[in-house]
Amino acid sequence: MTDQSQLPEDDIPVKPTSASRTTLSHIMTGNDTNLLGTVHGGVIMKLVDDAAGAVAGRHSGGPAVTASMDEMVFLEPVRVGDLVHVRAQVNWTGRSSMEVGVRVMAERWNESTPAQQVGSAYLVFAAVDEEGKPRRVPQVAPETERDKRRYQEAQIRRTHRLARRRAIKELREQRAAEGIDD
Repeated sequence: MTDQSQLPEDDIPVKPTSASRTTLSHIMTGNDTNLLGTVHGGVIMKLVDDAAGAVAGRHSGGPAVTASMDEMVFLEPVRVGDLVHVRAQVNWTGRSSMEVGVRVMAERWNESTPAQQVGSAYLVFAAVDEEGKPRRVPQVAPETERDKRRYQEAQIRRTHRLARRRAIKELREQRAAEGIDD
């Protein structure tokens, strides 16, 4: 196996979006419910993280850890008996990080109606080596117009994440300089 962290910039491997795309499916049971009798959001979030982690590991060719979760949106409640499909793919890659987009679909297990989108999320994963240090990831090659749109939107989200992080750091430094200890 080639140590990707040692590759020169021109030798960055490339993988198509479809190479690591995956779907995780799960039937929701009574053990998954909240106090309202619908599936607990945390259960859906775990499925989202599991599917995204599988995609990140596939794309990077090894371990990858969740760095952040953006915009976890719940559109409709999920009920006991729903067959939930969590579809994930790499939208964008950096040097050692990847944005994974996830769409959550649900359908009744005993009906032949089409699945309905019930949620979505964007997660950032960092590929790590055996010591937990960042390692290089293959670049993603968008294949379809939808993949290209997702890649462009992921770049916008990245820019916003970095700007938000920078603004918060500056605010905390300013408050510390003013002697405000919180």
